[in-house]
Amino acid sequence: MLRVIGAGLPRTGTMTLKNALETLLGEPCHHMAEVFGRPEIDVPAFSAAAAGDFPDWDALFEGYAAAVDWPSSAFYGELADHYPDAVVVLSRRDSFDTWWTSMNNTILNRFDHLDTPGGDRWVAMVHGLWARVFGDAAMDDAAAVEAAYDRYHERVRATVPAERLVEFHTGAGWGPLCEALGLPVPDEPFPHLNSTDEFNARARERMDATGTP
Repeated sequence: MLRVIGAGLPRTGTMTLKNALETLLGEPCHHMAEVFGRPEIDVPAFSAAAAGDFPDWDALFEGYAAAVDWPSSAFYGELADHYPDAVVVLSRRDSFDTWWTSMNNTILNRFDHLDTPGGDRWVAMVHGLWARVFGDAAMDDAAAVEAAYDRYHERVRATVPAERLVEFHTGAGWGPLCEALGLPVPDEPFPHLNSTDEFNARARERMDATGTP
């Protein structure tokens, strides 16, 4: 059963958040990194969900105590309804421009250039998630994406009751998460993971090894 639901977009410190939540909760946290290990389960499930055919959430997230990043964060509303006791964490970068630069230097420069077996399924899933979050904003139209980005964050705030929502800004550390979860602050530094260089290095290794993005 999910105790934490991420509503934050990709490239908002979600790998760091995954690691922090696993430390706090002592159980796995779902993230796009998990999808690479179980594509036969997650890719069709989330592609169907993006088209409105929602899976059995309990079965899909069996063994996980939290879910952050895409694909799950695109369904924060449905998950918040399904897990009414879960905390919802909206991870944020310091500005749209910072987030947009990171997206363009990582995710957006990979998925439309796949020419490998099964690559089309990943592209279809990501485009389905994009459309769900950003509507008809084209991926190369920064102004349209920024407007949709702002609407998305306002929609999260309007959808999730304030007492359940944690707006978690990059660099906030353990405090906001521990307070929301009623847990003590760990006696270890807050993690900092998945820089642009780290993301791209892992993506190249994964592409060479498996042909997935």
